[in-house]
Amino acid sequence: MPAYRIAIIPGDGVGNEVAEEALKILMAVAEKYTLDLDTEHFPWGCDYFLSRGIMMPNDALDILRAFDAIFLGCIGDGMKVPDHVSLTMLLAIRKGFDQYVNLRPIKLYPSVKTPVITATPQSIDMVVVRENTEGEYSAMGGFFKSGSRDGFATQTAVFTQKGCERVVRYAFDLARKRRKYDDEPQVGMVTNCTKSNALNYSMVFWDNVYDQIARDYPDIRTDKALVDALTMWLVKNPGYFDVIVASNLFGDIITDLGAMLQGGMGFAAGANINPDKIYPSMFEPIHGSAPKYTGKAVVNPIASIESIRLMLEHLGETQAGQDIENAITEVLQSGEIQTKDMGGQSKTHEVGDAIRTAILKA
Repeated sequence: MPAYRIAIIPGDGVGNEVAEEALKILMAVAEKYTLDLDTEHFPWGCDYFLSRGIMMPNDALDILRAFDAIFLGCIGDGMKVPDHVSLTMLLAIRKGFDQYVNLRPIKLYPSVKTPVITATPQSIDMVVVRENTEGEYSAMGGFFKSGSRDGFATQTAVFTQKGCERVVRYAFDLARKRRKYDDEPQVGMVTNCTKSNALNYSMVFWDNVYDQIARDYPDIRTDKALVDALTMWLVKNPGYFDVIVASNLFGDIITDLGAMLQGGMGFAAGANINPDKIYPSMFEPIHGSAPKYTGKAVVNPIASIESIRLMLEHLGETQAGQDIENAITEVLQSGEIQTKDMGGQSKTHEVGDAIRTAILKA
């Protein structure tokens, strides 16, 4: 019987509600496949900060290191803690556990409305691989002469050979695994999201590494797009893309556009992966904490449930992950369950209940 220890950090705002539905689905597949799950909840986040002055304990990474995976509901509440302070918790886990791949699948489920008319369930099937530990979010810089007319700030982006190589290689390996063009000599494509026409050091360096890695993958098509043009093409012809690899900042931006392609933030899941499995990886919805909806049971839990699917796949429970995807498809395709963001009245827990039932009956 496979056994896993899973850390649950509900976080802030609607985090407790979506975490409850995520855990509901995790327990459903555990029941179906006789997985031995040991889950533990940690009350870290903005309320923890208000009472203790820190977002999580100083030994939080030591605590989490003992787990096989982490589920994070959502972090942040600007009315309680400034966003640049609350974000330090997320970044500390990503960097502390060398979760250098941020994986964002972009899939449009049947019967889900999208504001982008070029997006269809048949065309939206891509993954963004975002570098997750360095680049523009390296936190190097500072404020100088603040408050004076001579005041200024610097923010330094750091791109290392190792950091760029490993995330680009992950993207090519993923394209080979996905085999989007299975009947052609080149079975997949990796689009390099760049801005090397203007960022003449960091992005030129990034491009060079991409080109170096691409030589090892003759079976994968290469593609390049400046980030501003890429946002246009994601709207105009989203079905063109397979795997997109991007730096920390650019990946952060284009995946919110990707979320709109798939129907909204309520469907967008993310995985912070340490591919070497030296440290636990962390899985989360990317919709934020939405404090104004806390306790109203109106938020869409699909993104959190999708995060559990990604977690199970990472742990090697491929069939369990596929069951979740099939159940989500069945529930959404029926059109009977629709949360507020979908134009319906279904409650958060009703979505989880329906998906749980679909998993167990299959």
